Amino acid sequence: MWEGVLILKFFVMIDDTIKKRLEADADGLATYEYIANHIDNCAADMDFLIENMNRVDLTGQFVISAARYLFAIDREGFADAIDRLVTLGIDKDRERRYLGALMEQFYGVDYAARAEELSASDNNFRRIYKRLFPQGAI
Repeated sequence: MWEGVLILKFFVMIDDTIKKRLEADADGLATYEYIANHIDNCAADMDFLIENMNRVDLTGQFVISAARYLFAIDREGFADAIDRLVTLGIDKDRERRYLGALMEQFYGVDYAARAEELSASDNNFRRIYKRLFPQGAI
């Protein structure tokens, strides 16, 4: 008789057919959709998914969307992936079209009032803030 319950979380790797389809992704949308539709079992493939998005998402739209999605789902569980995605998004979003959406979600509505404090403790915040407000002092 079992005296306790053993819970095993297994990882399902992306099969070759799906991997080939994702490698043909034109802009990152298919990869983002794969993450959203397979969030319960894509953790083992996150490196591939992030690298694939990095390769095809030239504007940062889907890289940043994926970071926001993972943050909303489980910011601690996906912390490494979120950090990588945000870093990529900062580099890709030269037009500053998508970065602003991160600020309130990640740092709260009072992020501007706490800019100095957040800049000292979070490199991504500092980089985003400088990109969004190049004339502002931190």
